[in-house]
Amino acid sequence: MNWANRITLSRLALTVLFVVALNSSWQYARTTALVIFLIAGLTDFIDGEIARRYGVITSFGKLMDPLVDKIMVAAAFISLVPLKAVPAWAATTVVARDFLITGLRLMASAKGRILPAESLGKQKTSWQMITIIFFLALLSIVELHYASETSAWWMRAWGEAGPVLVWITVALTIYSGLGFTWRNRELISPDQ
Repeated sequence: MNWANRITLSRLALTVLFVVALNSSWQYARTTALVIFLIAGLTDFIDGEIARRYGVITSFGKLMDPLVDKIMVAAAFISLVPLKAVPAWAATTVVARDFLITGLRLMASAKGRILPAESLGKQKTSWQMITIIFFLALLSIVELHYASETSAWWMRAWGEAGPVLVWITVALTIYSGLGFTWRNRELISPDQ
């Protein structure tokens, strides 16, 4: 297994640590979760860069990199629901789309095809990451600063910018999922 694929798999371990930290009640747990999530996001960039630069792009990497990204994003959205950061319907939309696309990729794999991530899917993932980091950063700020002026700013940012980010993310999630499915519709054709 090459280094790019090892780094991809390390993101799974980081995802577990992220979920544990975000759902813990110990001091600075949410700040720790933010740092872990940022490191995990950095590994996504690093593994792709290594694979392209050194020509070690593999079928395993083409399949696992987007799958691990989906697991990380789904874990984050689900973990943010009880914290009232993301509405349950938005998290459900993100997770459902990712399950459907993963199912489509599995169908393609059974037919000897690999469906790599597309440009729009990467943009969708970027917006999902921005949304997650936004809420994690606000949770961290509140955890690190208990001053009332910080709380007022936090509540405004949470209430005004948060919903906008969620709507952009959900819209791109749905749009990219429908587009990906349409472009690969022959995989779900009843004749196949």
